[in-house]
Amino acid sequence: MLEKNKCYEIKIIDLGDGGEGIGKIDNLTVFVHGGIPGDLLSTKIIKLKKQYAIGIVDSIIEASELRQIPECPYTKCGGCQTQNINYKAQLDLKKKLVEDCMTRIGGLDVKVNDVLGMNEPISYRNKSQYPVRMVDGKLHLGFYKQRTHEVVNIDNCMVQHPLVNKIMKSLRCHLENSDIKIYNEEKHRGILRHIVTRISFRTQDVMLIFVTNNNDEIPVLKDIGQKLVEEFPNIKSVIQNINTSKGNRVMGYENITLLGEDKIMDYISDLSFEISPLSFLQVNPIQTEVLYNKALELADINKEDQVIDIYCGIGTISLFLAEEAKKVVGVELIDVAIEDAKKNAINNKLDNTEFFAGKAEVVIPDLYKKGYRADVIVVDPPRKGCEKQVLDTMLAMAPEKIVYVSCKPSTLARDLKILSEKYKVEEVQPVDLFPFTTHVETVCKLKLLK
Repeated sequence: MLEKNKCYEIKIIDLGDGGEGIGKIDNLTVFVHGGIPGDLLSTKIIKLKKQYAIGIVDSIIEASELRQIPECPYTKCGGCQTQNINYKAQLDLKKKLVEDCMTRIGGLDVKVNDVLGMNEPISYRNKSQYPVRMVDGKLHLGFYKQRTHEVVNIDNCMVQHPLVNKIMKSLRCHLENSDIKIYNEEKHRGILRHIVTRISFRTQDVMLIFVTNNNDEIPVLKDIGQKLVEEFPNIKSVIQNINTSKGNRVMGYENITLLGEDKIMDYISDLSFEISPLSFLQVNPIQTEVLYNKALELADINKEDQVIDIYCGIGTISLFLAEEAKKVVGVELIDVAIEDAKKNAINNKLDNTEFFAGKAEVVIPDLYKKGYRADVIVVDPPRKGCEKQVLDTMLAMAPEKIVYVSCKPSTLARDLKILSEKYKVEEVQPVDLFPFTTHVETVCKLKLLK
């Protein structure tokens, strides 16, 4: 029987969703923070439950051949869970994750391609969210420690764009020398909660967003923004976002433009997109192009095809498809995203698109009843996967092909199992958009069974 605060020898045999090593003692699963597959560890048990235990590494008895010394000094930061694993092994583990989900959850006997990784898996993020807190009288600006809201103070992050790192270093100094009240999460007091940055890799234009627990414009933030714009002319937009909620949501729905424009332009391949503070865009522009090109390849669209893009966001995939298709219909929950999608279609001179705002599980069945049909359906749902009504309507509509883009292998496999009633899964291609994390994107091609 395991005891809390005692050490046990454990062989790590797998990796969990949060980057924790997985081992067993007397058939009890133990999640070990800092363990990686192949390690033999002395593990201190810090939490005991009926079904599992949680441990931390006391010492490494025998190191896994996958283990490497992290390049980043901020090992307590929860942003990069797998930086102690060499990059090739990270890709292999992500492939295994997708394979396991296909077999265990989907019940599918399908080949999973090798993960499409990056040549240089650093400095890849175009958006970041930095919580701001006061700790023992000192300003902490960085990222959360894994599974906590404790802010790890960070001066330089290896997955951020170098220009953003420089801006954040200067911003830290300005905040330390200002009288701005920093948000206290426990008491729900103070003003400045988060800093959010967005950058276009092509133009190097930057949007800087101050998230505040206050409905009024904050003059000191405008002053700091002005100093930063003078130091970094690439900052084209300074925004104050209002979030007075007590929950974990980072940004609210109201924005005040303090300086410059209310948007910046970003690009994927030859397409341009207006990016506002709340716009969704994949955070890795290099791999996003890889992902979307693969989706386009699997869709294999011709000039006579009608396409429906479900969960279309600001129209990124829709416009890729519209360059090849007769018509593309996009559906997205968020009104602002649909307005952005319409603008993006106009800006890119694509007049063969139609966009609808609303819940996919309501809009898609309604469009089907109104006679909308598709030769190809593309879905790119959130982590929870597709709603049952969406899957049912897709099966009823029975397009020749479905291209499913997923950010969570388990819900992907669950949905593919349902769709396999009428479809054959012809290709499963993982793409690494998030090096040094356990997250993996996957794009699949489904062909209607004859």
